[in-house]
This record gives sequence, structure tokens and C-alpha cells, in this order.
Amino acid sequence: MALPEKLDRLLLRAEEIRHTLNTADGGQIGALTRELSELDPLVEKVTALRNAERARDEAEALLADPEMRELAEAEYQAQKEAVPALEHEIRLMLLPKDAADERSAILEIRPAAGGDEAGLFAAELFRAYQRYAESRRWRFEVLDYDENELGGVKGASAEIAGQGVFARLKFESGVHRVQRVPATETQGRIHTSTVTVAVLPEAEEVDVQIDEKDLRIDTYRASGAGGQHVNKTDSAVRITHLPTGVVVAMQEERSQHKNRAKAMKVLRARLYDAQRTSLDATRTDARRAQVGTGDRSERIRTYNFPQGRVTDHRIGLTLHKIDRVMLGELDELIDALTAEDQAARLAAQGE
Repeated sequence: MALPEKLDRLLLRAEEIRHTLNTADGGQIGALTRELSELDPLVEKVTALRNAERARDEAEALLADPEMRELAEAEYQAQKEAVPALEHEIRLMLLPKDAADERSAILEIRPAAGGDEAGLFAAELFRAYQRYAESRRWRFEVLDYDENELGGVKGASAEIAGQGVFARLKFESGVHRVQRVPATETQGRIHTSTVTVAVLPEAEEVDVQIDEKDLRIDTYRASGAGGQHVNKTDSAVRITHLPTGVVVAMQEERSQHKNRAKAMKVLRARLYDAQRTSLDATRTDARRAQVGTGDRSERIRTYNFPQGRVTDHRIGLTLHKIDRVMLGELDELIDALTAEDQAARLAAQGE
């Protein structure tokens, strides 16, 4: 369907809803109001497009008038540029939305190859995401932080709560590679280490049905660097989802009950993500249009400290500002990834 026809139908639907709301009963009002609130930003943008098209055509008609030509020329050029820009914005707004985009997210970071250096970088990367969340006024709650003796982590996870968190962070999943001279390196040699990052959309109970009979729950004494309070009670919880083999362990809290609740939250997110991944695998065209595959084993980014650069391999973007990135200034990377994904999906639709 051509864009003008799509927009005509959209405007017509908005008018139908407004008319129906005047006579709707209580059972209809909620659903109609939600639909209209989703349509309103599009209607506003379409109205702006139609106004720009009208102004362009009127200015073009005045170009033949010698007295009005100079004034009309400026208006014509301005509206001629505005029309395709508005059309592009509308096409982006019409792209199918990921149902999870507006959700909060679970962030999981684990050291992979590189021993102690990988654990140290995992801790630094975890803090970078925490700073980014704080800059956007999202709530960042540490779910688990298994620290080693050197100040690195064996694994860390957090709940990042706010509107649109998953949409902003979903392209961060994958293998992050660091190249630098470790503090413990006496010969000044550059080491390469890797860390895995997983960003999972937070799931509600209605999204994933978990039968208690499918769970094996073990409790044990938590371990931690320096022998803190976590070693004194059987507060740590390990939950195994028997049908899938997914295991979640949690020991951050003193309370076994709180650790169990956090572990269930992460388990539900992992199972929901697995469901989404399985569904996406059947939608090959949509999957191909995305930036990367979402595969946790895919190397997506390199942090080269000696050269002060960060390179995202999926889009070939290099930023020479590694210090700023590690302080949580991630918007330039995330904006570029989002734009690339949108461009790919528009291309897949023949736009």
C-alpha cells in the first residue's frame, strides 16, 4: 500500500475512534483511548506533512509571479526539504514495534576469556551501564554482584527500570572485547580479554507461566571476597528450571526469600527471551534486518585502551573517546545502532 493511502486510513481510523468515544460504553472506552493515544503522535506528524505539502505547492504556484518570486522561492525550498524529512519520520513511526521495547530490562555481565583481567573489565563495564542508567534517570538495582579478591567480578546482574530501557540497550548483547595492559602485567604487554553482556526484556508472570513442579531450588552459604556476612547463613539460592536446564543463582541479599524473588525475576526474563529468540528465528526476514543476530557469542565491540578507541564491529563505527564511553556516555553508539537497525528494516520493507 502506498504511503498516502496508509496515511488516509490512519486519519480515518483516528476520526472513527473520536466519534465512537462520544457514544462508547465503559467497556470500550479504555481500549479505544489507548489506541487513540498511540495514533495521536502519528496524526500530528501526518498533519504537519500535509501542511508542508500544501505550503510547498502554494509557494511553487507563486514562482511564476515576478513580484512574489523571491519570497516564494525561499518558502518553496524550505517546504521542499521539509516534506521528505517528515515522510521519513512517519515511515519510522509506522515500522512494526518490538513488543518489548518499552519494557525495563535485566542486565547480565560475565567475564569470558582473559582470567582476572576479564573480571576487572566486567566490573568496569557494569559501572559504565550503571552511569548510563543514572544519566537517563532510570532505576538501577543490583540483583547480584559476585566480586573477586582483585575487585573484578565473577558475574553481575541488575534490573534497569524505566520506560524504553530495552529499546535503548537491546543491541548491547554480545561479546565485548578489551585490549589493554593489565595492572598486573610487568612487561607492558597488551592483553586481549572478553566479557559477555546479555540484555533481557523484563517479563511479567503473565508472559511466562512457570510451574513450581518444574523448579529445583537449592540453598547454600553464599561466598564473597573478604568473608562478609554472606558467608554466615544459607541465604544464597540456586534455581534450576528442569525443562530447559536454565540455572539462576542469587546471593546478594541476606534474606533467602529476597534472593529467591530476584532469582525468579531473572529466570522469568531468560525464559521470555528464549521464547522471543525462538519466535524471531522463524521470522528470517525480520531477523536479518536487525543489527546483529542477538547471539550472545557474537563479538560486537572492541575497547582498545592504548589507542583510546571503541569500535562497534556491526556498523563499523569507531569513537576515539574511550574514557567518556567508560563513564557511561553511550548515546552516540546506541543512536548509531538504532539508526542502522531502522534503515535496515525500512529497506526490508522496500521503503
